[in-house]
Amino acid sequence: MPHRTYLPSRRLALGLLGAAAVLPRAALGGDLDAVSGRAFGTTWRLAARHGSDLAPLGRSIEKLFAEIDRTFSPWREDSTIARFNALPAGRPLRHPDLAEVTSAALAIARRSAGAFDPTVGPLVARWGFGPIREGGAPDWRGLSAGAGTLSKLRDDLTLDLCGIAKGWALDRAAARVAASGVDDFLFELGGEFIARGRHPGGRNWRLTIETPDAVAGPAPALRLPAGTAVATSGLWTQSFRLADRLYSHIIDTDTAAPVAGALRSVTVLAGDAMTADGWATALCAAGAEAGPALAASMDLAALFLIEEAGALRRVETGPIRDLLL
Repeated sequence: MPHRTYLPSRRLALGLLGAAAVLPRAALGGDLDAVSGRAFGTTWRLAARHGSDLAPLGRSIEKLFAEIDRTFSPWREDSTIARFNALPAGRPLRHPDLAEVTSAALAIARRSAGAFDPTVGPLVARWGFGPIREGGAPDWRGLSAGAGTLSKLRDDLTLDLCGIAKGWALDRAAARVAASGVDDFLFELGGEFIARGRHPGGRNWRLTIETPDAVAGPAPALRLPAGTAVATSGLWTQSFRLADRLYSHIIDTDTAAPVAGALRSVTVLAGDAMTADGWATALCAAGAEAGPALAASMDLAALFLIEEAGALRRVETGPIRDLLL
């Protein structure tokens, strides 16, 4: 039996992180108010200028996340996505939100040549990291989504949007905050962030990319211009080690096994959290060589952390170079 250093037992949808960005402790000082809660098996936090009325927003956000969980959670038998997975081939399901996120996931699957695959749920469960224990071989080409509906070509094809739906949920929450009249805020959901406006000190919001204490070197830090979202995907927590290999919750569909190699995390910046979330997952699945090449070819703002001899080597692509502190 392998010695497992960590094995998540999440109940809810979009779950825990493999790696994360964190708000520096000093950032939540006297010039900021914050409200926080739990959703999707993780936590969320909203920080805004001191004097903002965040309590009503907090209650509204909790309701929003509960609604999203009822749609996207593969851990719930009563969720919309679970209902879709039980449908026979050729029977469409109408649900505009689910179709929107599925369409975005399929676009990333096409552009990444399948590195991102929203039908990989049964393989994830086979390695002990997910709830979709019934289902056949993954094939994202067997899904279709558009005009508010989605369908599949095989009865045993299943949909799991955990690699992108948390970002969509964060986008929805940030839009609700902005609609309330709060202009300058930083919203975090499970280590993914959206920055709007500026920090009360007049500067950009700032984040640190979390790294294990056992790895040498300073943690990378980023500044987030207004309108920026950031997501990190990696192997720090959702993994187990057998002999000298670290086994990740991110699956390589070419091998039907966890991603191998020295890549430890990928951080992606984008104009919305759904895009950042999906591409962070895709690039991490692509690996230490193909991932940076793919990101560079698309001019994605991405930071790859690759472990070598107990230290982290950075690979930067696109405009992220200008945002590192």
